[in-house]
Amino acid sequence: MIERMSALETISILAERNAEGAYITPGGIDSHVHLAQANSPTGDGWETGSRSAVAGGTTTVIAFASQKRSDPSLYPVLEEYHGLSRNLSFCDYGFHFILTNPTPEILREELPVLAAKEGITSVKLYMTYEPMQLSDRELLSIMLACRSLGMTTMIHAENSDMIALIIEGLEAHGNTAPYFHAIARPRIAEDEASYRAISLAELVDAPILIVHMSSETAMGHVRNAQTRLLPVHAETCPQYLFLLSEHLKPHSHDDFEGAKHVCSPPLRHDVKDLEALWQGIANGTFTVFSSDHAPSKYDHSGGKKLGLVDGVARFAKIPNGLPGIETRMALLFNQTEACQPPDKARLGLPKFVQLTATNAAKLYGLGGRKGSIAPGYDADLVIWHPAGKGEVNISQGMLHHGVDYTPFEGMHVRNWPRYTILRGELVWNKDQGGVVGKMGYGQYLRRGKGEVIMGKIGGVPRGMQEHERQYWL
Repeated sequence: MIERMSALETISILAERNAEGAYITPGGIDSHVHLAQANSPTGDGWETGSRSAVAGGTTTVIAFASQKRSDPSLYPVLEEYHGLSRNLSFCDYGFHFILTNPTPEILREELPVLAAKEGITSVKLYMTYEPMQLSDRELLSIMLACRSLGMTTMIHAENSDMIALIIEGLEAHGNTAPYFHAIARPRIAEDEASYRAISLAELVDAPILIVHMSSETAMGHVRNAQTRLLPVHAETCPQYLFLLSEHLKPHSHDDFEGAKHVCSPPLRHDVKDLEALWQGIANGTFTVFSSDHAPSKYDHSGGKKLGLVDGVARFAKIPNGLPGIETRMALLFNQTEACQPPDKARLGLPKFVQLTATNAAKLYGLGGRKGSIAPGYDADLVIWHPAGKGEVNISQGMLHHGVDYTPFEGMHVRNWPRYTILRGELVWNKDQGGVVGKMGYGQYLRRGKGEVIMGKIGGVPRGMQEHERQYWL
């Protein structure tokens, strides 16, 4: 196939030759993945992570170039991360910045240049984790800077002080097994921080995306903001739709195995929590569906087993994060009308496409090129198996990541990508050869300004007068 073949030309050829009546969807965009992260030395690098992406139907990933507190500039951070990814990716890719030292020079001088010349038009901010946590004042300054540049601001919303208090109490009572990670980060910590993030954004009229949401109440805060036409977006992940905190409990053969399911926010306790998030999927509260692929090996002294200290489990020492870049698309596709009877399907195919591709493209400045099947777009496609074929029981042995487990072990899906096509090239052929793309074929994407998908700019915060901001902005 020709590299720059259009999506429609590619579909025409494939429909004649080998689509066999199967569904064709846009290549997935996973807009929240952690690859080659310094704080996760046993996790995936670009070769294994991007290989896993195309095997699961994802043709574009956006990963994180992470600034340390001691970094006075973002330029060396970017160059170092380019060095970790250059010529190593099987799929197309872009970067977000994680900001932890938002100096005035970075906000005024560096971000505009990096957005215009490098196409990095999104940042991620943390309200928790001491090495990365920002104050409300810092959050406001970054929101204002990003708003003026048309950048997307992503926020990890959990109340750090609540969590610190609970961890201190749990450790004092000897409750340090992996399961207590879910106790240490209760829903109320996410609820409060999400409401606060929305309030800060409303004050300065800034669009935000709250990442990896897991709480019904926090989701309700987002829904309420959206009904008031605030530009507030939300993301959730497979683990919060399919897994519960019981996976963190001891197993008969390995008391520490629950460490495999340590992530933040944590897995929640009740099936009702899962059902509430599925309602958010169905009613449009969630804008994007990402993996938050943040893996560490389990059976490794530098991975999850950092949480075994002198033979004693210490949940607070377990690296956070789960692998999921390869399983994301199939897990959600399995819940659509393509795989389930109409009365059992949780979402339609148009919603599936929006959540896994189209909305992420718009939100992160790839609209017009990625995320849709239309004239002028890259020929990034996923061809699924015809109905009744392609069923899979997910297992570690079938996956292509560089991690030694999957949290979705044993889950059954009724379809799996048969072909993944990136810019007209076949890069995954499940039946013949598996990953057939070449490492290094993936291109770095310089992105444009993100679009506001939910709500609009220009609203007036509750209780403020129409032109009140002009006195202080």
